[in-house]
Amino acid sequence: MRCGGERSPGGTSTLNKTLLDTDILSEIGKAVDPVVLRNAATYLQAFGRYTISVVSVAEVIRGYQRKQSLRRLQAFVGSLALIEVVPLELLAAELAGRIGGELERIGQPIGLADTVIAAIALQHGLDLATGNTAHFLRVQQLGYPLTLVNWRD
Repeated sequence: MRCGGERSPGGTSTLNKTLLDTDILSEIGKAVDPVVLRNAATYLQAFGRYTISVVSVAEVIRGYQRKQSLRRLQAFVGSLALIEVVPLELLAAELAGRIGGELERIGQPIGLADTVIAAIALQHGLDLATGNTAHFLRVQQLGYPLTLVNWRD
């Protein structure tokens, strides 16, 4: 796995396969931030589809269900055939438990969803595109080689 850090996708000569955090996926869907959209287009050109975790699937569906936005919920579910969805496997679940437990022990919890997303990225050697760097920097501070990518720059 690569060493952890934070970088912009345009700031390197190679683009690595990247797991999108739910916030970045949501920003792409809203199509408001031109920088996020440009980085998303660059990624699609290189890899042909986005990569998200099953956690993001659950978070997006929960949000649409809560708002009773059934049309958008159906559209999202329909779009999943075009997206690589990375499952939660036993090794990532164990890693998420270790990360979450350690962060809680030191008084810096980030919540179950973020620990699972970080663990999935780590298990699969994926960079993580997120706007929520404060939470994921805590994972790096524990010594995990989580590479963060800022699609807002």
